[in-house]
Amino acid sequence: MREIWQLTVKLWWQFFDWLAVVPKKTLALSMLMVLIICRMLFNEAGALIPIFAILILIRVLAGGKRRAELTADAANKRADTEQLERNLLEARMEALQAQIEPHFLFNTLASIDQLIQTDPPRASRMQQSLIRYLRYAMPQMREGSRPNLGQQTALSSAFLEIMAIRMEGRLQPEVLVPDGLKSAVFPSMMLQTLVENAIKHGLEPKAEGGRLEIKAEIRDGLLEVSVTDSGLGFAPKGAGGVGLANIRERLKVLYGNKAELVILVPLDGGTRATIRVPYEVAPQQVAPVRSEGS
Repeated sequence: MREIWQLTVKLWWQFFDWLAVVPKKTLALSMLMVLIICRMLFNEAGALIPIFAILILIRVLAGGKRRAELTADAANKRADTEQLERNLLEARMEALQAQIEPHFLFNTLASIDQLIQTDPPRASRMQQSLIRYLRYAMPQMREGSRPNLGQQTALSSAFLEIMAIRMEGRLQPEVLVPDGLKSAVFPSMMLQTLVENAIKHGLEPKAEGGRLEIKAEIRDGLLEVSVTDSGLGFAPKGAGGVGLANIRERLKVLYGNKAELVILVPLDGGTRATIRVPYEVAPQQVAPVRSEGS
């Protein structure tokens, strides 16, 4: 008896699922054929009308269930695809983060070597800054960890220290990032890209150099991180376009329409590049203990 009941339930749900997917025209033709056959064989078809009405009601319910399942499946597939895109893009950035720009590294080492002969204290400062830069440039993405603004600011600060020494006083950097915001989640290498662009395309070509300011604040629930320089100004078709386009692509994949990169030209000249992302505090991470001489 139990097997018969289980078979009946199974057949019912198969019939229910069939009603959900069968085309309306096919269902209508099937009911019409049944009416005609019953009329011919039994000269009575009126009793089937309530049954057909029930079938139509079941069809509506089954169709709703089917649409809900399809919507849920589509949403799950879309979410899986978006997550894969995010993982792939961030994996690419981890690989890039592990690769130190050869020209920058070699030029810095060459500068240190030269300063050892002419100005040992400056050589020592540049060496210490390079060590800090390399520490933060190594892959920071451990399992369960996420890049935060403090890490990215430390990386860019070390880079600015090196560039300030190499540019011999033509670069005046300033970092205005409150300690309370350093734990905020912030994508890797985006701040560094803005800093490099500002120096390469704005300040280095300018004979007298200028100032560069990194600033972070919360505005309208968003974390705003900006890099402002007093250089030559923004050139839309300049070589920095690739780096900026990469930032925009990553922001779109990571945050959709909830984040943006905005480029402005201040009234007193130069360029201000601002990244706006949703404010989120990164989980606490335990940093490895290092000795002063390491």
